[in-house]
Amino acid sequence: MIYCILLAAKVHAQEFNWEDYYITWDKPSKHSGESMPLGGGDIGLNVWVENGDIHFYLGKSGAFDENNALLKLGRVRLKLYPNPFEGTTFKQQLQVDKGQLVISGEHHGVKAEVSLWVDVERPNVYVDIQANKKITVEAAYESWRYKERFPKKRENNANSWKWAPPHEVVTKRDSIYTGDDNVVFFHQNTDSSVFDIVVRQQGMESVKDSLYNPLAGLISGGMLQSQDFTFVEQRSGKYMDTDYQAWVLKSKKPAAKHALQVSLHVAGPVSLAGWQQQLRDLAYSKESKSRTKSRNLEWWRNFWDRSYIRIQPDQPHEGNKGWQVGRNYQLFRFMLAANAYGKYPTKFNGGLFTYDPSSIDSTMNFTPDFRNWGGGTHTAQNQRLVYWPMLKSGDFDMMTAQFQFYQRIQRNAEWRSKVYWGHGGASFTEQIENFGLPNPAEYNWKRPEDYDKGVEYNAWLEHQWDTVLEFCMMMLETAHYNDADIRPYIPFIESCLRFFDEHYQYQAKKLGSKVLDQNGHLVFYPGSSAETYKMAYNASTTVAALQEVTRRMLSLSAAVVNDSLRTYLEVFQQKIPPLPTRVLNGKKMLAPAEIWARINNTEAPQLYGVYPWGIYGVGRPDMDIALNTFHDDPDVLKFRSHVGWKQDNIFAARLGLTEEAKKFTTLKLKNADRRFPTFWGPGFDWVPDHNWGGSGMIGLQEMLLQAVDDKLYLFPAWPIEWDVDFKLHAPQQTTVEGKLRNGKLIDLRVFPERRTVDVINMLGR
Repeated sequence: MIYCILLAAKVHAQEFNWEDYYITWDKPSKHSGESMPLGGGDIGLNVWVENGDIHFYLGKSGAFDENNALLKLGRVRLKLYPNPFEGTTFKQQLQVDKGQLVISGEHHGVKAEVSLWVDVERPNVYVDIQANKKITVEAAYESWRYKERFPKKRENNANSWKWAPPHEVVTKRDSIYTGDDNVVFFHQNTDSSVFDIVVRQQGMESVKDSLYNPLAGLISGGMLQSQDFTFVEQRSGKYMDTDYQAWVLKSKKPAAKHALQVSLHVAGPVSLAGWQQQLRDLAYSKESKSRTKSRNLEWWRNFWDRSYIRIQPDQPHEGNKGWQVGRNYQLFRFMLAANAYGKYPTKFNGGLFTYDPSSIDSTMNFTPDFRNWGGGTHTAQNQRLVYWPMLKSGDFDMMTAQFQFYQRIQRNAEWRSKVYWGHGGASFTEQIENFGLPNPAEYNWKRPEDYDKGVEYNAWLEHQWDTVLEFCMMMLETAHYNDADIRPYIPFIESCLRFFDEHYQYQAKKLGSKVLDQNGHLVFYPGSSAETYKMAYNASTTVAALQEVTRRMLSLSAAVVNDSLRTYLEVFQQKIPPLPTRVLNGKKMLAPAEIWARINNTEAPQLYGVYPWGIYGVGRPDMDIALNTFHDDPDVLKFRSHVGWKQDNIFAARLGLTEEAKKFTTLKLKNADRRFPTFWGPGFDWVPDHNWGGSGMIGLQEMLLQAVDDKLYLFPAWPIEWDVDFKLHAPQQTTVEGKLRNGKLIDLRVFPERRTVDVINMLGR
């Protein structure tokens, strides 16, 4: 039996041709905006060929400067002599199954192939060059931070100052040194940073010494090197809008084969000598290069075997919109894998793949460090869409960075509650820095004297506390999907729940003599339903989140939730009010809150009871209430879109609305308006827009498979005309794998087999 299953899996795998999913260009690029993404571990590269030269940007998770910008660690330029890339025979190909990019060309009889790949386990970038004749190679490390720079106005959107810097902003220069066969470069944060000014701005100086500071003593940089190259000279130049200095290594002699390596390292607090030693240890491995390559190929094979959605795999061409949706789903998942093992989560506003901004907006003549909405600033409402799809794709190891981000700043959030209001629980605002305090521009420098110091003085963000609860649920879901040990996360989740209990009792005491309403419920006022419905009373986002996170906590065993915490949660659960509803034009529907003062954005939080919280939807009671909301709520209709973080595709899928789900998911996951198909955006954020891609992934997954209690609904919103091969993860450590051909399900494989009886085929065949 086992042999038969393995044989079937092997035959099944052979039917799929990965080359259909390769991105191949037969012409060089015009600029960095026409680059390809490549990455692994926590390194992301943008690679392109322009005017015969190979360029790539170096991006690495956690490389924050004093202003909390997420710095590029430089650019590498390769020149080959004679140059095979100056003729008409040219190919640049991203081989996603192997995690590598290959550039080949021929000119005047000289043929060459350049392969680039990133080690998933160690922070090393490898460049392998092979030619049919002996050639000379130059490798230049290019830096625009060879001098201090002074970002002005909109350029400060790349850092934590945004539109309201309290002083002239300076991007400090990097340090760059050359050896006989290498270039070492690094940015060493000075003693004063955004952290110090924000602590002072927000009245937290009394506990400053107790606060976590990720910017202190941080060093970000790396080394370009090859034993067969030697340093020859330093040059100057300008690329697009930014001048730079270049430190040039050149091959010692012409050869048919050349190899280079770039090693990147971010650490802190650390001494410079300590950082340099760590860099050397990471760069020089006892493992052979062929073994490193083999190990990486195995990692990518395992990664792609975890899950997949391949639509109309027998018709692989760009004109096939269904196939294109499935291909782009895989491409974007490849981009997410570039930060599989970073210390910091993948940023929604570009990840590690941002580039010169003037190719996105011609008025933004800024350096390649630019991205809109900050580098070290965390926007949970956007980040969540990057991380939710990793459950069904089985990428549980990639979720750790997001969870540990919150754990590191938990204590700072708890200090906020204690300093400002004298109660417990972790107070997380929206738009927080990577040290857990609100962004200084969003917090606002021009605040009324008597305004609550714990609240952002900001029309979009005031009283928005609940976005962290989606990450609490993700933590809990990793146990549901992957049998993960979630005990380390329980204190964090408890602290987040306690905040709402204690903070809204505190607020009620300020406003009146009773802490609960006449039904014994907490009064969540003032609140916020997403960023849209402001000064809200019992916001639906808050109520639904607290109901579901508390319910899930109470479902855990005594080994995870002890008796004391269980008793507390049982009492707290009784104090959570019901999810608000309303009647419009005679139809009952979900409401964004019981009441609100104004509308400030274009989200549809009234449907959060559908997604992410799953209170309404396929297999749930009172579906008509949610359907009325989707079809007839005037705000929901007015705000409907596929752009950026919009979730209409997900709502439609969760409600079993096949045509709407297909329409909006196709719009989400069609080719971007840029050369690389999944460089979407800017939408509301930046390019590539990762919450655009993440919401597209979620919608496609939900069209295909939904888990409701113990049931697995297959094809709940799937267009019957789309053939598909799929493998997705589900609760109870389950994988569901199969094919749909001509509307019929074939080759269904469920692991463990006992879960097969829980599968409900919504297509009925």
